This record gives sequence, structure tokens and C-alpha cells, in this order.
Amino acid sequence: MAGSTFYDQIAANRRNSVLLALFVVLLLGALGFSIGYAITGDPLGAIGATGIAVALGVVMSLGSYFAGDQLVLAASGAKLVDEAAAPQLMNVVREMAIAANIPMPKVHVIDDSAPNAFATGRDPKHASIAVTTGLLQKLDREELQGVIGHELSHVRNLDIRFSLIVGVLVGSIALLSDFFLRFTFWGGGRGRSRDRDGGGGGFAVVMMVVAIVLSILAPIAARFVQMAVSRQREYLADSSAVQVTRNPVGLERALAKISADPEVLEVANRATQHLYFTNPIKKFEDRASGLFSTHPPIVERINRLRELSGGPPLTATDVATLAELE
Repeated sequence: MAGSTFYDQIAANRRNSVLLALFVVLLLGALGFSIGYAITGDPLGAIGATGIAVALGVVMSLGSYFAGDQLVLAASGAKLVDEAAAPQLMNVVREMAIAANIPMPKVHVIDDSAPNAFATGRDPKHASIAVTTGLLQKLDREELQGVIGHELSHVRNLDIRFSLIVGVLVGSIALLSDFFLRFTFWGGGRGRSRDRDGGGGGFAVVMMVVAIVLSILAPIAARFVQMAVSRQREYLADSSAVQVTRNPVGLERALAKISADPEVLEVANRATQHLYFTNPIKKFEDRASGLFSTHPPIVERINRLRELSGGPPLTATDVATLAELE
């Protein structure tokens, strides 16, 4: 990434995110078609199964689109605040919203000593941002600007909506795969459809094997793609935050300070961890999972920011310290 600017990083991460999302769409289509053909032995049946898979995704997305943000805020114990309750926070959010050219979001505070924050909502007009009391207590104004700029970049870039679409597609793949494997295990009418298929029995057997393999591997592959999309959007939000704040140093210091903080964010869980500024589930916790980490390594995020400001990468000592604490 030598010599790249935040414009280069923004373009690259948007492109990578779209390509990853298209892969999930193609994976869902291939899974639906192969399962449909394996069950019916007919191309038209395969197309119909693909349509059912798409319809399932649409229904799931509608529910999450209109009610997902409120569920996340309620599950996180976030409480709405105003100018009187949190004057500096409101001032920084308003300042960053103006810089990002988006409407002022609703601002919430989570009563937790672990420093972190997240944004949610289906679009900039229906957005909310939530920060912990620990973040307000442990970060200075410059660092707070970096965090808020990052979260409002998620809002401006429609990352919540984008992640929702990918998440729904991944969920649809998991449900479809589970249905087919259960159907296959109980032998739901496969033999009868093969008997009616006359001379196409050989190809039908091949499609059955393909469907079984895809049903096992597709949910795993889709999950990895979802994690990759989440990481790309974090890089994108970091780059966009630099564009908004014109100051990569505050964001860099916030990343280092939050990742080094030993406090555990109790309200976070596997379902909501991808929303947060940094991974709220610490490496030393039992619930931690490095295999499906939703965030890029802190070291990589800081080094990208240092590249934008023309600074040197982290030293080996800093890398070892952050990698151990993250």
C-alpha cells in the first residue's frame, strides 16, 4: 500500500466489499439451484428453489431493516441522551455530523466502563450512535473525534445496511443448507423423483452430491466472507474518518488506547460484536473466537493510518504488546 491516500483506500475497500457481497449472492444462487435440482430432478424445480431462497432472504431482511436498530440498542442497554446530560459528546457528534454532511443522529450512552462505541440504523436519516461511559471517561476530545468520525462514516457509507444485506444472505444460506441436509437425512421423496427422471439419473446423482457438498461447505464459506466484508468496512470507515476529521492521529491513539484497555464490555455478544468500533470481546475471554473475528487486527488498522500521515509503522515491541492485549 506504499504511497496510498485515504481516497485510494476508500476506493479499494468499497470495491472489495462489493466483490465479496457478489460472491455470497452467487453462492446462495448456486446452493438454491443445486438443492432444487437434487430434490426435483428438474431444471424448472431448481429455478423455483432458487426463487424460494431469494424470497426467504427478502422476508428476513425486511424484519431486520425496520426493527434491527431498536433491538440492538435495547439489547445493549443504550439510553438516549441530550445536551444537558452529555454536552461534550453531543457537541462532538454534531461537529462530526456536519463534517460528514449527514443529519444529526440520535445519541445514546451505555453505562459500562469498557471504552467502545457503535452506530446503527438503516440510513443517515434513521441513524443512532451509542458510546459507553468508559469511552467518555478515558478518551480526550481528539480521540473522541476519531471514534465518532469512524462511527458516522459507517452511517454515511451505509455500512449498516450493507452488512445487513450480507448478514441476511449468510443466514439464508445457513437455513437452506440445514433444511436440505435434514431433508436428505430423512430421505424425503428423493427416490421417487429419480425414478421419474428416466435417462437423467446419472446427472441427478451428480447434482445430489454437489448439493450435499455445497450444503456443508457453503455456510462456512459464507461466514468467512461475512467476516471479510466486516473487516473491509472497518478499513473503509477508518479511511473515511480521516477524511472527516483531517486527523489520523486522534483515531490512531483511540485505537491503541481502547485495545489496550482490560475492561470487558458485558453487554456485547457474538451477534452484536461486529457493530463496535473495536472488537468488544477480548482475546482472553471464553467467548472469544479468533477464527471468525469481525474486526481487522488493531496493528494493521494503526499502520494504515500511519501510512496516511506519513509516519513509520509500529515497532516490533508495539506490535507484540497490542497483539497480546487485543
